Amino acid sequence: MTLINLRNLGVTLGAPLFSNLNFAIVKGDRTGLVAANGRGKSTLLRVLAGDADASHGDITRARGLRVGLVTQDVPEALQALPLHQAVLTALSDEQARSEAWRVDIALNDLAVPDELWEKPLRALSGGWQRVALLARAWVAEPDLLLMDEPTNHLDLGRIGILQGWLDTVARNTPFLVASHDRAFLDATTNRTLFLRSERSQLFARSYSEARAALDEADAAEGRQFANELAKVSQLRRQAAKLKNIGINSGSDLLLTKTKRLNERAEKIEEAARPAFQERSAGAIRLTNSGIHSKALVSLDNADIQTPDGRTLFRTGALWINRGDRVVVLGANGTGKTRLLSQVIRALAEPDPRIRVAPSVVPGISDQALQHLDRFRSPMDAVAGRRDVNDRAARALLADAGMSVAIQDGKIAALSGGQRARLSMLLLRLEHPNFYILDEPTNHLDIEGQEALEHELLAHDATALLVSHDRAFVRQVGTRFWQIVRNRLVEVDDPEAFFALQLG
Repeated sequence: MTLINLRNLGVTLGAPLFSNLNFAIVKGDRTGLVAANGRGKSTLLRVLAGDADASHGDITRARGLRVGLVTQDVPEALQALPLHQAVLTALSDEQARSEAWRVDIALNDLAVPDELWEKPLRALSGGWQRVALLARAWVAEPDLLLMDEPTNHLDLGRIGILQGWLDTVARNTPFLVASHDRAFLDATTNRTLFLRSERSQLFARSYSEARAALDEADAAEGRQFANELAKVSQLRRQAAKLKNIGINSGSDLLLTKTKRLNERAEKIEEAARPAFQERSAGAIRLTNSGIHSKALVSLDNADIQTPDGRTLFRTGALWINRGDRVVVLGANGTGKTRLLSQVIRALAEPDPRIRVAPSVVPGISDQALQHLDRFRSPMDAVAGRRDVNDRAARALLADAGMSVAIQDGKIAALSGGQRARLSMLLLRLEHPNFYILDEPTNHLDIEGQEALEHELLAHDATALLVSHDRAFVRQVGTRFWQIVRNRLVEVDDPEAFFALQLG
């Protein structure tokens, strides 16, 4: 049964976000929606939900279709409501009076602790707010679930609960999910739609297999385009040669053949389509300055503590050498970020238990990107550096995907992806030789994640990392430290931890 059918659908906002999209959703479809930031994923979901209009094309919905949309942000009208009540308002007044138990079941199925039910949404973490929005969509018993970045702000344990929920409670409900979490897409989807301004591509495969097929199709299209251009060039050379012979000999037949060759070349050229080139959301580049010390950081049974002095765990004897990219693994709240914080503090305040080589030049990015808040604008952040003049600053910001209008605007007005790319740019300008990165892929689209991975690997960067992004951890990590029963121990790989957290 077809739930939604799209014919030649398109949305233009200044420039086309997507066009001529032909796509259907039927029972059993679990579709991943993939595109760079700002390329129309959220817009398409809102159009499918009936909350926005397309610029052209048609949408046919099954009669009586109920669509549940899980947005990225909590509407302002819900912020002050307790979590339970916020979910309850998704029901009609009559249902809310007689079927409030449905909210209890939804929250229990999503493993929401009882003590959070009466807390206002604005007091909850971003992860719990996402769960609340999912519960709101679910209690209305949708025939189709549309989810916009549902894993943002979730730790691995919560991602595991979400994956399990989709495979059990919601197993019979088709969904379309926009996500930059490659491992999540591989675990939950059976189709992938790559949304493009033109010629969007759909594959009946989960993300990794679909991405390989897409790359192969793009490469074949590129070869075909090159062959067609070579054919055009050959035809025009033949036409030019026949034209000269025809003029010199006065042969009308040769001139007619010349005209036909040129016409044929023009038709081939008009029909030829270049391979798809994604409009970059902005480059991510890093540097890795030289360092003479072998051990950049040495830990000697350091106590990792909460701000009020309570010990979370002890580190044992561990060290970070040049070229190591150490990923810290641990459940939420076990002290991963506190470890990074104490290493950062040891850069300025000598600590006998956490020794940092004098030659270390740190590049630091916290998960909330709070280090950006001290700047008035992106231009202020970049042009304020000694070796960057205004002209160079504008070029650097443009390369990072920020237009002139954005460059002079307030930092607070930047999207999550723009803030993440600005943070990476500022790191690069520090010329660090040791990166301390807390959830660096938060808000980065897949293009940005892959660019960051490439930079870390290409420069053989040294880093201490915390990340819940399984694909990123697998790609860049060379060593793994896990918090186990109040101790920090080195493990061979992250897979056992991932399996434990995902349930």
